[in-house]
Amino acid sequence: MRTVPKEDFMDIREYLIKRRAIVDKELGILIPASDAQPKRIYQSIAHALKGGKRIRPILCLACAEAVGARAKDALKAACAIEMIHTYSLIHDDLPCMDDDDYRRGRPTVHKKFGVAHAVLAGDALLTEAFDVLASSTPSDKRNIRIIKILSRAAGIAGMIAGQSADINTRVKDFAVQEYINIHKTGALIAASCKIGAIAGCAKEKDVQALQKFGEYIGLVFQVTDDIIDSEGSSGLMGKKRAFEYAQELTETAKNLIKHFSKQANHLCLIADFILNRKI
Repeated sequence: MRTVPKEDFMDIREYLIKRRAIVDKELGILIPASDAQPKRIYQSIAHALKGGKRIRPILCLACAEAVGARAKDALKAACAIEMIHTYSLIHDDLPCMDDDDYRRGRPTVHKKFGVAHAVLAGDALLTEAFDVLASSTPSDKRNIRIIKILSRAAGIAGMIAGQSADINTRVKDFAVQEYINIHKTGALIAASCKIGAIAGCAKEKDVQALQKFGEYIGLVFQVTDDIIDSEGSSGLMGKKRAFEYAQELTETAKNLIKHFSKQANHLCLIADFILNRKI
């Protein structure tokens, strides 16, 4: 395992905490308080949004910063990404999907509020996300492009494809598992990076570089999850080889953004943080 300097982790943890607070504050503005009507739906949404590292929206903000923009230039888009991620977790936990009773150490939405409200809360978050995206930047052209990217990542070409493959494949070889990882997890992470670059008015070559960075980091995220949970890629490759594979992916990702120089420091530290979390 590569040793990450302690001061780097202290720096990135502080960065992640500050950026998460920015995202959470904006989410609080975009989504009414849990006592708004329909009260049960807003309570379900508030419950679902609690916890989590906000890695996807933070990557979105960091990519905007990497291309010389301000984090707030990508903030609304970042929040929309978190809304879609949260909707996917609510629906993944349902009895007809993964049938999970707990999420982040707390009862899942359907366990606390019932299946019907969980479905509606997920639907509401997905729909509200695109309402936010419609005015996420001052440019209608950029907003339309961002909507198309996120629609594809969250839809039948992305998360939905990955979830379908996951529930329909009993015996998974490496190729199938990689397909699931790329679509179910990686697609939204790659989109987060690409959208951050677009919101930051990046040149097209930089948009593409950050998208590729996100594709590799999305795989790293899922492989390290599999190592932590002793399943998926880890079950097929063994923990040692899975971690070596994740290391290779991380280095490839960081090499893709070398030309950003110091502006990409936080992205590189986030990549190392994702690789080394809980391992």
